[in-house]
Amino acid sequence: MTAPPLISRLFIYTAVAAVIAGAAMPHRAAAASFYLQDQSVKGLGRAYSGEVADQGAESLWWNPAAIAGSPNEIYIGENSILTSASVLDRGSSITYPGGASFSNGGDPHAFNPVEFGVVPNGAASYRLNDRFAVGLSTAAPYDFTSTYSSNAFARYNSLKSRLTTIDIAATGAMRATDWLDLGVSVNTEYTSANLGNALPNLSPLLPDGQQTLRGDGWNVGYTVGAEAHFGPWAFGASYKSAMDHDLSGTATVSGLLGPLASGDVSAGAHAHFTTPWIATLGARYHLTSKLTLDLQAERFGWSEFSDIDYSVSGVATAIPEHYRDTTSGAVGLEYAVNRSFTLRTGVGYDQSPLNPIYRDTRVPDSDRMLYTLGASMRVSPRMTVDASGAYVAFRGSSVNTTTAVYAGTLAQTSVNELAGIGGNAKILSLGMRYAF
Repeated sequence: MTAPPLISRLFIYTAVAAVIAGAAMPHRAAAASFYLQDQSVKGLGRAYSGEVADQGAESLWWNPAAIAGSPNEIYIGENSILTSASVLDRGSSITYPGGASFSNGGDPHAFNPVEFGVVPNGAASYRLNDRFAVGLSTAAPYDFTSTYSSNAFARYNSLKSRLTTIDIAATGAMRATDWLDLGVSVNTEYTSANLGNALPNLSPLLPDGQQTLRGDGWNVGYTVGAEAHFGPWAFGASYKSAMDHDLSGTATVSGLLGPLASGDVSAGAHAHFTTPWIATLGARYHLTSKLTLDLQAERFGWSEFSDIDYSVSGVATAIPEHYRDTTSGAVGLEYAVNRSFTLRTGVGYDQSPLNPIYRDTRVPDSDRMLYTLGASMRVSPRMTVDASGAYVAFRGSSVNTTTAVYAGTLAQTSVNELAGIGGNAKILSLGMRYAF
């Protein structure tokens, strides 16, 4: 079928509006390390189970095949993430050249270093004919901000850590057979980062220096997916590629005194890191005409994020990260009370990719459990409103890392960070779907 000009323009305008909405909002929240799965309000209500096997524009992040058989649709959602975390010093110390060791000093207790945040997302889909559909979506998949006070015990590892991404995905999908849907997305991501920490001078009596690294850049990846439908069953599978991120910006070092003063610099910098591939499998089974069981498992190739390579004025170095591959899983239920009202619930487990022996205070992360509730109300023949809430319980963890500052020089100083980490998060989400 041929799209009427008015409908074609409506699709373009709403798709662009969804992208602008995602790009304009701040993204600061906690998830598995710095990954955010909060890309669907409806999905949150069932702990993101079965997303890869569902249909509609709202599921595009998980599977580009989701729009092959769905109606024309616009989705806009926002997820408010309220974290409650505590990082407590357990004897962090600094060792100066010559072997003299002292306590890091400063504030021994950091409350809520991970900032509250709002994660917006949007998507639109349009069917070209009975077999082919196109879509456009925006997401904030890798976002994280942690902030410590200038006198915190953790200052030599962490003052400010901010990573922001905006993922814009252009999707094509097709109904290959009566039971098989296929799809592919081109993911274009804008990435901005700001990392900062204090630098010790060569005496505990001297004030600290400081270093910051800022940069941004655009990069491209892809997602492929398929859905199969057999009677009451729907199965889905997708693969999202790892993505290389190249950021250009500036590095600034200031406040170094005495023999270290020559290290003060402000110069151009380049950084490179890789975010993980994601392989997802899921299913939806209609137990009855009203009750649906949702299942999903994901494997994350976090070992791609092995280090952050950067160079300043042509001098290259690397920050080791030693992330490890992880698996997450979720199960959920969806109950259609009537044609206008649906209830959801779910539980999920998310494994942290941080290797415990390399965990630091910059990303105070740990394994967590997710418990969720949600509901949808059809307020008109075309519009549905979704609302969901979740409680995230983080497993208690600890930090025990040693970092060499000015490594390989006569001024080499060791910082040993010892800390305990605990906390939880609450997520409140509201979204809207409009069929046209």
